Amino acid sequence: MDLKLLDAIASHEEREAVAGFAGGGRDQLLPALHAVNDRVGWISQGALSLICETLDVPPADAYGVASFYSLFALAERPERVVHVCTDLACRVNGADTVCDVLTEHVGAAGKARGGVTWLRSPCLGVCERAPAALTFQAGDPATTELLAPATGASAVLAAGRAPSVSEGAPPVIHQKDGLRLLRRVGVVDPSSLDDYRAAGGYAALRNALRMGKAAVIREVTDSGLLGRGGAAFPTGRKWAATAAQPAGPHYLVCNADESEPGTFKDRVLLEGDPFALVESMTIAAYAIGATRGFVYLRGEYPRALRLLRNALDVCRERGFLGADIMGHQGFSFDIEIRRGAGAYICGEETAIFNSIEGFRGEPRTKPPFPVEQGLFSKPTVVNNVETLVNVPLILTEGAVAYRSLSTEASAGPKLFCLSGNVERPGVYEVPFGTSLRELLAMAGGVAEGRTLRAILLGGAAGGFVRPDELDLPLTFEDARAAKTTLGSGVVLVLDDLADLGGFLLRIAEFFRDESCGQCVPCRIGTVRQEEAIRRVLAAKSDERPLLREVGGVMRDSSICGLGQTAWNAIESAIDRLGALQ
Repeated sequence: MDLKLLDAIASHEEREAVAGFAGGGRDQLLPALHAVNDRVGWISQGALSLICETLDVPPADAYGVASFYSLFALAERPERVVHVCTDLACRVNGADTVCDVLTEHVGAAGKARGGVTWLRSPCLGVCERAPAALTFQAGDPATTELLAPATGASAVLAAGRAPSVSEGAPPVIHQKDGLRLLRRVGVVDPSSLDDYRAAGGYAALRNALRMGKAAVIREVTDSGLLGRGGAAFPTGRKWAATAAQPAGPHYLVCNADESEPGTFKDRVLLEGDPFALVESMTIAAYAIGATRGFVYLRGEYPRALRLLRNALDVCRERGFLGADIMGHQGFSFDIEIRRGAGAYICGEETAIFNSIEGFRGEPRTKPPFPVEQGLFSKPTVVNNVETLVNVPLILTEGAVAYRSLSTEASAGPKLFCLSGNVERPGVYEVPFGTSLRELLAMAGGVAEGRTLRAILLGGAAGGFVRPDELDLPLTFEDARAAKTTLGSGVVLVLDDLADLGGFLLRIAEFFRDESCGQCVPCRIGTVRQEEAIRRVLAAKSDERPLLREVGGVMRDSSICGLGQTAWNAIESAIDRLGALQ
């Protein structure tokens, strides 16, 4: 291929960063971009040209991919960058104050000063410790420091020195009894396979190998397990459809790119129980006939990355990954981590495929569906972390026992992410059917002297619930009946001091920024939605008819769920809370 490479020359450091990718193909593009960005702090034209030559990728294509992700810089910037989360949970917990202090002492966002710059960031996934900031220092190796909760003073201090290689505090679970998915988090050493096995780990995989592939799929189907990423699609049906495809190979992808503002449950599982995900993926791979799996992990999760890498290394050494797993002749499976680079849209299942394959993370038109043509155009199962870690419960307890825990249509335990103006933010595990009032009480409610104004369910793509609706049972079917959604499990609490207008504007800004731009309804509609809300807040004009028209077009004609849900929270705020009048 005549690549028509750029004339720019890569530096010595950039050449060292790219050297390990010699002989690789286009699917190594995202890792190669990470390697350069981590080493140098930005991706120069010389580095991009070298990557293109090494991987045989046209420069225009590589530039399109590199410019797609917010964590990559294509213009020179300091090696040290402070990312300050200004998304929903952090916004209501003082993120604007942190930004104001940084502006005063370091300079305006995006401006280099004294070898450092700072940026406003979308959700960093540590909403239970909001507000949050993440300092990145390029080098060999690159280092990060998580500040959560952050203050203006701590952010200024972090900007003035190299990161102390802190990944933040380990996850804290406030509950003590009745835990199943979270029972090992904070109890066992997440770096120890022996601790994991002593706490029941790998009993489920042993059962799966004894039962056989068809029986595993049947048990998962009978359990009623629905996907926990927001779509609530039956997991067993997805596995069965993929296993039945004659084309091969089959692939398994774990979606660990939980970028929905207010969502952090998958991070807690990865940081507190990483071997559970490895075992769960191995069971899924056995059932669907996959020999290769990918974990698509958020680029902002340094602790999860380290612990998951350790878990994979240890499992390979001990025979729980690789060839003839657990002595089962002919069963081979391995897992590769692919780091995301700051793109909310890559949480969409087909956008993940494009990202892994080295293309822009834009959704694909369906059909064909992933079970037919997914990653590398082969049959693929995509499940998120929470969905997968339910599987060992099913294979140790049995489908009947698992299904009996909750309601007929919503089976098993569910993780909810409580954040915002609540006394004890964190991940809570409850059976489906628990009321929103009960869940809020478990987290201590709003602060003393404050009153509840609203609760956002499902994140930026979700909907609001009023204080008089707290008896809503938390099930998929009850949420639908109430014209809201559980989504990925976000429960973001707003008290009477919350700036609802500013909160809705941030949701609109989020969708404007995160739209991939592939389809016109979403690309234009998210901009018009934000502009209309700004006019309302500035002049109190009635923009509701325009908002409804734009929202309806996005919902009806956008390619993927981002555009289809970008209007949801705004609509529910207007209809349920009387906002934007």
